[in-house]
Amino acid sequence: MPRTLVTGGAGFLGSHLCEYLLDKGHEVICMDNLITGSKQNISGIKSSNFRFVNHNVSEFIKLDGDLDYILHFASPASPIDYLELPIQTLKVGALGTHNALGLAKAKNAVFLLASTSEVYGDPLVHPQPEEYWGNVNPIGPRGVYDEAKRFAEAITMAYHRTHGINTKIVRIFNTYGPRMRINDGRAIPNFIKQALTGKDLTVYGNGSQTRSFCFVSDLIEGICRLLMSEQNKPVNIGNPNEMTIQSLTDKILQATGSKSKIVQVPLPEDDPKTRQPNITLAKTLLNWEPKVSLDEGLKSTLKYFQEQLNSS
Repeated sequence: MPRTLVTGGAGFLGSHLCEYLLDKGHEVICMDNLITGSKQNISGIKSSNFRFVNHNVSEFIKLDGDLDYILHFASPASPIDYLELPIQTLKVGALGTHNALGLAKAKNAVFLLASTSEVYGDPLVHPQPEEYWGNVNPIGPRGVYDEAKRFAEAITMAYHRTHGINTKIVRIFNTYGPRMRINDGRAIPNFIKQALTGKDLTVYGNGSQTRSFCFVSDLIEGICRLLMSEQNKPVNIGNPNEMTIQSLTDKILQATGSKSKIVQVPLPEDDPKTRQPNITLAKTLLNWEPKVSLDEGLKSTLKYFQEQLNSS
């Protein structure tokens, strides 16, 4: 039975990963300090092969026994979170990644880093292939997340080249689905919450900026295919179906039946104007591409948020 550590395992993506790996026969250790994760996300996991450890990975990580895989997902990931927690975001990207890589070296474990499309910044190349180096403002308010992940990629490759660690880097594009927090602040949870509570939908700028939304089950499948592959360089995982934010609000209003109005607010500093993954590498190397349509994914996500609002 493979023994696997998931840092950030009580978060949105981490909790789905824990479940997926348990279903694939892994013993899973979920490590999280619950700064943005929640025990509610893992409350449904009853397996005897699952263990939760409350620990901040920016501090030294000590685990007894062998480890086969380490998936490093610990980090604030929403703009609301990393603007409120800028130093913690930088520390987990730098110190947390260093500690997780040190553990991978000590245990001779395969290491997978959760990176992000934010390494491309406000891109000047569209769609974004892995070869693109990005257009990032290192001293802007979003720089704490962008540069934390860029550093994390650099140290991951350094450990691969210097110590021969079998490392993987997934660049995750906008993902949505059940277990996102209601107050997450990203587009889909924000609009769904506003629509369900009868509030105005707040669109940054004129809504012409584009995003691509990948349902969580598709993303987890892609990540795990990468984990088991021979690829060591970064791979984009996301849905290339690009749409404007204005189009997204229309879909959410239609799905919820809400009569909410759309209001425009100023664009945040350094907000990307476009975001669309080039997934040629994932298709070629991993035989992966997303399958869940936005309409289908929104139904599942909407149901989850309705349940959360009803229980709060």
